[in-house]
Amino acid sequence: MKKIIHTSEAPAAIGPYSQACLVNGTLYISGQIPVDPESGKLIEGIEKETHQVMKNLKAILTEAGMSFDNAVKASIFLKNMDDFAVVNEIYASYFNNDQFPARETVQVSCLPKNVDVEISMIAYKD
Repeated sequence: MKKIIHTSEAPAAIGPYSQACLVNGTLYISGQIPVDPESGKLIEGIEKETHQVMKNLKAILTEAGMSFDNAVKASIFLKNMDDFAVVNEIYASYFNNDQFPARETVQVSCLPKNVDVEISMIAYKD
């Protein structure tokens, strides 16, 4: 059975999609961009953007009863691959151990609202 996951602690969807869907213990989180859920404003600057994206992912994981420890796959989309090292360091800081999820990082020409970073994630819990 599919359960839609929604929290006001992460930005509302800006299109016809859900923040996340939980199916048989697997959580599929839509791509998160650096929007502050409280103000609805975009965060600027790659470091601040990346922290906000990770906070948004954390809020959705928490709503589903999970944490970054449950993450099994992440996809990072960057507008500029020159930001890779900064994003990578911040991303890694949100995990408690070296049991990182599988991941790819790709450069794209444009992201929603013209942000610099977007991250989607898949997590699993028995």
